[in-house]
Amino acid sequence: MTFINYYSIIHFIIWFIYGKYFKKNWPLFLLLSVGWEIIELFIPFNFAIETTMNKITDIFINIIGYSFGIFFK
Repeated sequence: MTFINYYSIIHFIIWFIYGKYFKKNWPLFLLLSVGWEIIELFIPFNFAIETTMNKITDIFINIIGYSFGIFFK
């Protein structure tokens, strides 16, 4: 498995849209972003089976997407 996959692109797009069109709220963003990665550890679906490094990378991609969304408001 790689650090960045198809789902990483989706993460970026979702958080870019969230950052662009919703009120800036870093605590809520972090809660949702990290919370979802934790939930993925426990749900029994194939899309959630990723390496730990990929999950960490997803959080960084989320931060980048959210930051770009805020920047390009």
